[in-house]
Amino acid sequence: MTNFAVGIYVARSLGVTAFGVFSLAWVTYGVVLSVSRGLATDPLVVRFSGVSEASWRGAVVRSSGTALGVGAAIGVVCLVAGLALGGSVGTAFACLGVMLPGLLLQDAWRYSFFAAGTGRKAFVNDIVWGVALVPAMVVAARAGSVAAFVLAWGASAGVAAVYGCFQSGIRPQLTGAREWLREQRDLSYRYLVENVGVSGASQLRAYGLGAIVGIGAVGAIRGAELLLGPFLAVLMGLSLVTVAEAARVLRRAPHRLARFCLLLGAGQAAAALLWGAALLLVPDRLGEFVLGGVWHSASELIVPVTLGVAGAGLGTGAAAGLRALAAARRSLRSQLIASACYVIGGLGGAAVAGTVGSAWGVAAATLSSSAVWWLQLRSALRERHHNPIPEVRTS
Repeated sequence: MTNFAVGIYVARSLGVTAFGVFSLAWVTYGVVLSVSRGLATDPLVVRFSGVSEASWRGAVVRSSGTALGVGAAIGVVCLVAGLALGGSVGTAFACLGVMLPGLLLQDAWRYSFFAAGTGRKAFVNDIVWGVALVPAMVVAARAGSVAAFVLAWGASAGVAAVYGCFQSGIRPQLTGAREWLREQRDLSYRYLVENVGVSGASQLRAYGLGAIVGIGAVGAIRGAELLLGPFLAVLMGLSLVTVAEAARVLRRAPHRLARFCLLLGAGQAAAALLWGAALLLVPDRLGEFVLGGVWHSASELIVPVTLGVAGAGLGTGAAAGLRALAAARRSLRSQLIASACYVIGGLGGAAVAGTVGSAWGVAAATLSSSAVWWLQLRSALRERHHNPIPEVRTS
C-alpha cells in the first residue's frame, strides 16, 4: 500500500511525462530487488521457514548481509551511470543508487520475519516506513522534482531498515555474504536468473516502450497498473508469505500442496478480475481526482492490464509450489519462457498499435505463460511422488 500511495502521489504531482521518468527508476529498482531476493531472501524462505530460532538467526545474519551488499554494489553502479547520463533521468538514477542499500535491507527484513512465522513484525516494519513516508513526500512535493520523490521514498525505507535491526536484534554482516552464497548456490543463482527474468522483462519493456512510443507511454502503463494498486498490494503481500506457507504445507501434508497452489492462484485471478470490473465503473471525475492528468491515458488500458494481472495471479500459485519443492530448474525454465513472451508481446504490440497494443500484447503473453507454470508444477509433483528425495535443508 505504501508503494501504491507513492505512485498516486507522484502521478498527481508530476504529470504523465515526469511520472514516466519516475517509473523508469521504479522498474530499475524492481530489477535490483529481484537480484537481492534471488541471492539472499528466496533461499532463506525456502530452507529456513519453520526451523529453530538459532538456525533462523544464523541464516538471517548472512542473508540480510547479502541483501545489503547487493544494494551497496549496484547502488554504486547506478550512481555512476546516473551522473554520467545527466538530465532528469540521470539524476533520478543517481538518487536511486544512493537509496538502494536501505531499500533492499528493508525488504530483507520482510522475508526474514515471514520465514520465522512472525508476520506481525513485517507489518509493523512497513507501518514505520509508511509513517516516515508522509513527511518525506510533503517535502518532495515542495521541491517538485523526480529526484526529490526518489530520495523521499528511499530515505523513509532506510528508516524502516534501521528499525528492522532493533526488531530482530540482528545486525547484518557483509562478511557473511560470501558464505551465504556458497551455501545456497544450488538455489540462489537459479533464482537470481529467474527473478531478473521477471523484472528485467519489465525493464526492457519500459525502456523499449519509451523508445518506440515515448516516455509518456511508460507513465500511462504505470498509471493503469496503479489503478489496480490496492489489489497488487495484496498480491505483493501474499508473495512474501506464499512460499513460506507452501514449504510448511509440504512438510506437514505433502499431498495437499497441489490443492493449496490451485486455490491460491485461482483466488488471486478471480480477485483481479473483480477489481478490474469495478474500475470500469469509475466515473472520469473520480479517476481524475486520483491520478490527475494520467487518468485519461491510463483508463483506456484497464481491460488488458486487468487480464494481465489475472494471468500473473494464476501463475503465482504454481510458482509458489515450485519454490516450495526447491524445483529451481523447472521454475527457472518457466520464468525464462514467461519473460520472453512478456517482452515479445509488450514490444511487438507497441510496434503494431502503440501503448494500447503493448498492453494487450502483455495480457496475452501473461495468460499464456501461466499455463507453462502449471505444467511444470504438475511434472515436479509427479517426480516427487515417484522419487521422494528430501528437498529442504535447515542447517
